[in-house]
Amino acid sequence: MASGDARLAMLSFVESCPGVLNRTDASGLTRQADWQLPCEAAKRWTGEASHFFATYFETVRVGEGTAFATGYFEPEIEGARQRLPGFDVPVYGMPTDLVRARPGEAEPLENGNMPLGRYDERGQFVPYHDRAEIEQGALMGRGLEIGWAKDPVEFFFLQVQGSGRLRSPDGTVTRIGYAGQNGQPYTGIGGLMRERGLLGTGPGQYSGSMQGIMQYIREKPDEGRALMRENRSWVFFRELTGDAPLGAMGVPVRPKSSVAADPKFVPLGAPVWLDLDRNEADGIWIAQDTGGAIKGANRFDTFWGAGAEARLTAGGMSGRGKALLLLPKGTLRRLSGR
Repeated sequence: MASGDARLAMLSFVESCPGVLNRTDASGLTRQADWQLPCEAAKRWTGEASHFFATYFETVRVGEGTAFATGYFEPEIEGARQRLPGFDVPVYGMPTDLVRARPGEAEPLENGNMPLGRYDERGQFVPYHDRAEIEQGALMGRGLEIGWAKDPVEFFFLQVQGSGRLRSPDGTVTRIGYAGQNGQPYTGIGGLMRERGLLGTGPGQYSGSMQGIMQYIREKPDEGRALMRENRSWVFFRELTGDAPLGAMGVPVRPKSSVAADPKFVPLGAPVWLDLDRNEADGIWIAQDTGGAIKGANRFDTFWGAGAEARLTAGGMSGRGKALLLLPKGTLRRLSGR
């Protein structure tokens, strides 16, 4: 199989083991102790990777098991550490005034956490600056810039991906990764375009791929800028070292083996089996990441790496089919009380 390869998935599972052994599973399906045996076995396994998963895991269908999978990648865009002529789009690090509300000063979120925002000059808790306000200079002059991008459209999609690379004119590459978000809601602009009849195959419509959405924004810059600002979410970055971007578990996400999932339904670190109408996404993946648009029991975002091929595959990925969650053997018996 081209991706979801059991061998690649096993390597990613081993990298995830320190996390699953030391974190609380937000889905409530597993306990840290459930992972002890498969993690110990994975370190010394020498046989076929597919046999390892069959030996130490059992499958469960969550809900109806009807899966929908998109794709993401690590974009490389033109950018620089220092501001240069033509490089005018600030890449911000985390601002110190982005905080969670103190108890009693705002309504808690559905998960019980207090919302993100800031305290204004009167000491009142208010929502944090949204995309439009930040683009209009709300954070300028505070020394938060860790780099500068050349193209605002490319940078917008880098924010959607959550990590990427800035390639400077002298060839230097700086890897940046997700540091935080402004607390404003994420809105997928592809969904907005679909609702407005802008995507499709008819006259004047654009393809539903990332490439088609970017084409619309470039051909209609005023409408495109307004459309991007309807996604009020803004992602802040930090500089990364290492050979791959980091996912929500704090471990590297790997091409064709790492997938983002909703941790309310899928334990981070768990293997997932996908069988989709996009054959290149079939096979075993490891849930190592999350995403603002990745919500629901069988909603996944497959990671494809960096480069032109990854960009093309991820940008056009929209696969539907079935999903199975792999849990350490014995978990289902414990959950059922038998």
